[in-house]
Amino acid sequence: MDALDVARWQFGVTTVYHFLFVPLTIGLSVLVAILQTMWHRTGNERYLKLTKFYGKLFLINFAMGVVTGIVQEFQFGMNWSDYSRFVGDIFGAPLAIEALVAFFLESTFIGLWIFGWDRLPKRAHLASIWAAAIGTNLSAYFILAANSFMQNPVGYRINPDSGRAELTDFPAVLTNKVALITFPHTLAGSFLVAGSLIVAVGLWHVIRNRDSADTGAYRFATKFGSWVVLVASAAVLFTGDIQGKIMTDVQPMKMAAAEGLYSTESPASFSVLTIGSLDGSREVFALKIPYLLSYLGTGDPHGTVRGIDDLQAQYATQYGAGSYTPIIPVTYWSFRFMITFGLAAGAIALLVLWSQRKGRTPSSKWLLRAGLAMPVLPLLANSFGWIFTEMGRQPWIVFGEMLTRNGVSRSVSLAEVLTSFTAFTLIYATLAVIEVKLLLRYAKAGVPDVTEHPPADDTDDAERPLAFAY
Repeated sequence: MDALDVARWQFGVTTVYHFLFVPLTIGLSVLVAILQTMWHRTGNERYLKLTKFYGKLFLINFAMGVVTGIVQEFQFGMNWSDYSRFVGDIFGAPLAIEALVAFFLESTFIGLWIFGWDRLPKRAHLASIWAAAIGTNLSAYFILAANSFMQNPVGYRINPDSGRAELTDFPAVLTNKVALITFPHTLAGSFLVAGSLIVAVGLWHVIRNRDSADTGAYRFATKFGSWVVLVASAAVLFTGDIQGKIMTDVQPMKMAAAEGLYSTESPASFSVLTIGSLDGSREVFALKIPYLLSYLGTGDPHGTVRGIDDLQAQYATQYGAGSYTPIIPVTYWSFRFMITFGLAAGAIALLVLWSQRKGRTPSSKWLLRAGLAMPVLPLLANSFGWIFTEMGRQPWIVFGEMLTRNGVSRSVSLAEVLTSFTAFTLIYATLAVIEVKLLLRYAKAGVPDVTEHPPADDTDDAERPLAFAY
């Protein structure tokens, strides 16, 4: 083990941990805004209760996400200084815009939303949560644009004197075809997580507190969340299909690694399950769906999908001697876990809707257990999706331009990286306990009594400054 190995583990753990909060923040911000819009349009107190209820869960998660995201960015300078020097000119623009515009918009209007319930007019207060939701999604786009440069470098040149990548076309970075499809795919995954949380909490209250005066609100929440999950599941499949074709175009090795396909095939089958020899050199047993991999990769059931061996030979000739193959078991299984867990959440959402057909009240303990597992399933799907995305790019940290081993900080010792890795892991473990306890505490507490803090009315908008009225 050396500093490179530990630095990779630390960045991987930090990234996966941070992304446990990100999709819930992205999805829940919009869904809370929708619930408040429904209350604003109808005046139905049920929607106001759900807005405040799930809004509190959103705020807890948002706070944790900010903390872990800051630590993640510190690692660029601490453990990956050579990488930071190489891409600093490229990453500087989208990350600066994310911090100065998107995050500022997000955090400012979240503050107005938190403290403006009984101070701002209803329309201004509603606008603040929508502004925060827009800021959250803009923030995601700029970060994904930076990440997409690592997958498919565009809009740059290599300075022959400094050896650094320099930005030449910022619009090209923002419109990178990888970013354009990764963003909607990430949004769909985020709504899958947020919808699942709404279902889980609502279903728990419907089954455990069926005589509560707020049962109607919880029943609506489970139906609302279930439909969000189903629509998000369809969007994940649709955008994932497009993403697979773009991935095959710009990173053919990643698609080959997702299947464990060593030899070029036309047509190529998709294996649901493969058991290989211990050294991974040959197939022992496989359950395959004919033509599916060709369609996923090329859009043509008879399309050609290049194999690992052919691509390795090409890259060795193009970039020099060395292995350009990612860890196949990691890419193969993470790709399938991503799909399996995402589909499982959609299946449970269908069961929840079926259990409430024609006004029925669900009572099954097995359904409750499945519902409580719902938020975990899409979180796992999102995590395995990003593990596949980043591990499938290896050994490149910037595809075709910089190897991961060349991006690590040269001055950081193994002991220093181990120390920071241990410290961050302990801090994150503590934060995880706090996050779970807070979410469980407020989720069990149920919807609030909205009569305690009535929202500001719009009847006196004429007497308020214009900026607060609209």
